[in-house]
Amino acid sequence: MRRTASPLSLALLGAGTFLLVLAPLLFAHVLPQAKRTPLDIDTTTVFTGTGSYFDTARLKTVDDRRITITRQVRGDVSEGLRSGNAVWDVSTSVDNDATLPAADVRDSLQWTLERWVTDRETNEPVHCCEESPVFDGEAYLKFPFDVEERGYRWWDGTLGGVVQLRHDGRRIIQGHEGLRFTGTVEPTRTGVRQVPGRLVGKPRTPQVLAEEWYSNSGIELVVDQRTGRILYAAIGPRKTLRAPGSDEDAVVLLESDRIAFTERTQRLQVDLAAADSRKLALLAGPVPVGAGALGALLAVAGVVLLVRGRRGEREPAALTG
Repeated sequence: MRRTASPLSLALLGAGTFLLVLAPLLFAHVLPQAKRTPLDIDTTTVFTGTGSYFDTARLKTVDDRRITITRQVRGDVSEGLRSGNAVWDVSTSVDNDATLPAADVRDSLQWTLERWVTDRETNEPVHCCEESPVFDGEAYLKFPFDVEERGYRWWDGTLGGVVQLRHDGRRIIQGHEGLRFTGTVEPTRTGVRQVPGRLVGKPRTPQVLAEEWYSNSGIELVVDQRTGRILYAAIGPRKTLRAPGSDEDAVVLLESDRIAFTERTQRLQVDLAAADSRKLALLAGPVPVGAGALGALLAVAGVVLLVRGRRGEREPAALTG
């Protein structure tokens, strides 16, 4: 009588073969897919610090005031799926205690709305999808995956240009170690603005095109190495107005020695980075290796049971002969 292999041996052999095939696929295909900038991001980061700003109601600069910068980043999923890129809409508001919280961000001291488009694998800028501004560099709202211990070109939106950041060791943020990058911006003319002449020392001229100048005394970014997520950020901005052709600041629009991520923002960024980093670490080693090892064991067990079953079938036939 002809017998078939036992269901258990076939099940073990099938499961083992599946895991052996799956193991290299996890490393070669699933891991690269996991190292892609998300489309559906929805995060808010908050910076706070003490400094000066121009009070439009009083028409003068006031000092020693709390300044809050709020940045909301939301992914345009439909545009991202259509283009294959990460399309992020970024709202940034600068507030004092009087304008925060504002029912309308347009009531803030300063508000900007931008659209950032990047390649999901390389983090390089992509010029499509109604991006604004047209930007450059290697690092922006995040760094590339697998951050290296070297300098990076970071886009500064206020400057409207790239800042060369240098690698400056490591720093622990909320118990999580990251790579530290620092840089500065020397005073740079960034544009012009029409203002009353008396604001910039030209009382006899009703309106002038004052020059806008910007500098940054200290940029510090601490970045999770595996994911490129920014764990901590601090800046020392100074924005001023100068009379046309002058080499001296006439009005301080915004100035602070240090505006940095709040403790709550740091914890949020660290938690997100740690969770994503663990997933990538598992896909990079333990999961594929474990799947391969388990697959090999199951396949061997299935073969052994299959061979033993066939031997058991042949032995009674030999006795009857």
